[in-house]
Amino acid sequence: MKVSIIGSGIAGLASAVRMAARGYDVNVYESADGPGGKLREYRSNGYRFDAGPSLFTMPQYIDDLFKLAGENPRDHFNYSALEVICNYFWEDGTRLEASADWEVFKEEAEKKIGVDRSELERYYKRNKLKYELTGKIFLEKSLHKWSTWWDKDVAKALMNLHKLDIFKSMHQTNASMVRSPKMVQFFNRFATYNGSNPYQASGMLTIIPYLEQGFGAFIPEKGMYHITEEVYNLGKRLGVKYHFNKKVDKILVHNKKATAIEVGGQTVPSDIVICNMDVFFAYQHLLADQKKPKRILSQEKSSSALIFYWGINRKFPELDVHNIFFTEDYEKEFAHIQSGKVYNDPTVYINITSKVVEQDAPQDGENWFTMINVPFNSGQDWDAIIEKSRQNIKEKLSRILGTDIAQHIETELILEPRTIESKTQSHLGALYGTASNDRMAAFFRHPNFSSDIKDLYFCGGSAHPGGGIPLCLLSAKIVDDIIHTKA
Repeated sequence: MKVSIIGSGIAGLASAVRMAARGYDVNVYESADGPGGKLREYRSNGYRFDAGPSLFTMPQYIDDLFKLAGENPRDHFNYSALEVICNYFWEDGTRLEASADWEVFKEEAEKKIGVDRSELERYYKRNKLKYELTGKIFLEKSLHKWSTWWDKDVAKALMNLHKLDIFKSMHQTNASMVRSPKMVQFFNRFATYNGSNPYQASGMLTIIPYLEQGFGAFIPEKGMYHITEEVYNLGKRLGVKYHFNKKVDKILVHNKKATAIEVGGQTVPSDIVICNMDVFFAYQHLLADQKKPKRILSQEKSSSALIFYWGINRKFPELDVHNIFFTEDYEKEFAHIQSGKVYNDPTVYINITSKVVEQDAPQDGENWFTMINVPFNSGQDWDAIIEKSRQNIKEKLSRILGTDIAQHIETELILEPRTIESKTQSHLGALYGTASNDRMAAFFRHPNFSSDIKDLYFCGGSAHPGGGIPLCLLSAKIVDDIIHTKA
């Protein structure tokens, strides 16, 4: 069986491993000069930066790939659990160190921001129940196969529908369960994990803080790009053939079956085609003569990001691997993003892998991945936005940290919606494909298979179950399960 995979994002790499482990002849075609998609790296003046995803959770999904290949993951890929998941900073001087230890976290939250620990216990207990009721249904299986809905777990979930907070917004759910405004803001932040707005997205998304606290956050021993490197190398050991700087021009369909792909004027016969390309561009460019799922392709896009990769020539002991500097008006910030604008007091996220991976920065420096959430590209004046945002971010960080940040920046690289689209083929620079602001958004994501074209499958952040490393890895698993079940 010949399998052609279009795109080498983490879902494409994982699909290649899964197909090769089953003995298929696998070829991966990538228009860029190397693997990874958003999960790549940049280097500048002695600093190394992970280009895209910076949070590593659910490492078991990476380990599973090595086990499928009959290898010990620890022989190739290692990571450590973070003792502090994230540091949080507010303008009034409040600081919260979110410990991975649940008991320590509750104590700190009660002491620093005045939340009753009994409220936290009820909150996480309810969100744990949501995950147990729906996790395997919504994240690990196709929502577009009848077999999923005949599962007994679905009946159990439907019987507990009132506990899932589907018909409340994430903000309404959080505000109804904890009274501290800062704690509500803390929990609202997790909507950004899939590019959504907590004031619109369903309360179901409150399972995200449970997953982070319950399962922990980790960092690979060589940084996030190490994930790409080792899954890619695993594929090579299994016989996967990778073709870089090879743009796929078309998916060829005959009698409603994907039969080949066209690359540089050459036809590559394929028994199975797996598309890891953004589904919008897949239909626009690769399937231009096929029927398009108009409702799916016209959905609201997720937010994007403006990232400054700053080489900082001093150390900040008050910062950790993950750091959040909150805006004073979260609702207004999201209202701006929703309307296609960038707020002048944005929430700032800083990721510093050199806190753990020492070689990522010079001895006396730090590599700051400095990001704010911004809308997808709809024709804004991004050059002006970048200049204004850079100034606002520097002023905010300098004010809260009590140090003029600007004087410590010795190198800078920038990634913004236009370059996100051009570098990663993400439509309009949206990081997660479609947003999850509609309560039915999970059902409206593109399925992991084509209902019109046999032997054509889809994986990655624009398909079910969504964006982010764990979900992209699960999309590859779902594709594998569908193909295997069919076979």
